[in-house]
Amino acid sequence: MKKPQVILITGASSGFGKISARMLAERGHIVYGTSRKPTSEAPANKVTMLVMDITDPESIQRGITQIHRKYGRIDVLINNAGIGIGGALELATDKEIALQMNTNFLGVCNMCKAVLPSMRRARKGKIINLSSIAGVLAVPYQGFYSASKFAIEGYNEALALELYPFGIKVCVVEPGDFNTGFTANRLVSQATLEDADYGKTFKNSLNLIEEAERKGCQPEKLGHSICRLVEKKNPPFRTLVGPASQVLFARSKKWLPDRWLQFILRQFYQIRACQK
Repeated sequence: MKKPQVILITGASSGFGKISARMLAERGHIVYGTSRKPTSEAPANKVTMLVMDITDPESIQRGITQIHRKYGRIDVLINNAGIGIGGALELATDKEIALQMNTNFLGVCNMCKAVLPSMRRARKGKIINLSSIAGVLAVPYQGFYSASKFAIEGYNEALALELYPFGIKVCVVEPGDFNTGFTANRLVSQATLEDADYGKTFKNSLNLIEEAERKGCQPEKLGHSICRLVEKKNPPFRTLVGPASQVLFARSKKWLPDRWLQFILRQFYQIRACQK
């Protein structure tokens, strides 16, 4: 391997972040991981964990400064931290919407804003932002999660163009269903569960979503994709990774009529018309 890279990965206390941090460290890179709260379980002995709230610019800057003082640079930023909230769009509270969007989207913006000045000065760097297949095809009862990931898609497309003159690479990773702790950590709208109109369909859809996640790929598969993006000189802008059927379906959006896509999704999530 060439010279080790200094890598900062958010949300490294569990799931994709933890696995990716460990795999990158095992490959000889200098890896810093973040978690919102102190954790005694690092992804690996060679991963340095920082307490960082990605919704708080001051907290972010303290962590960035710590890395710069020791190494003088951050070569790769991997924005992985995120949460999921299940529920009907209509019944989502302002607090739930803000939590979802601030963590999944604005957190990415905050992190990029913090590392980009030094990357621009160096005229090099790499930013890898985790989106989701739910950022390609919206998922019912995960609407604001999908919205946050769609926002990341648009943000990345613009960011890649703006950073091209400075030699900074931008990548977006779109995972499908994986068997991680994300399923157990999903927040659920109590108002939706108890609603006379939405409740039954929501429960059925949520069961299908969680079953697909539990049967999904192992997170090491995504970890290998992250490692390839980190170490490749000219990585692809967009990487879909997950079960083959989901990857194929996401790619079909480019040519399938919208009404067909909607029909397939309604059938999968068992969304039926109400009786009059």
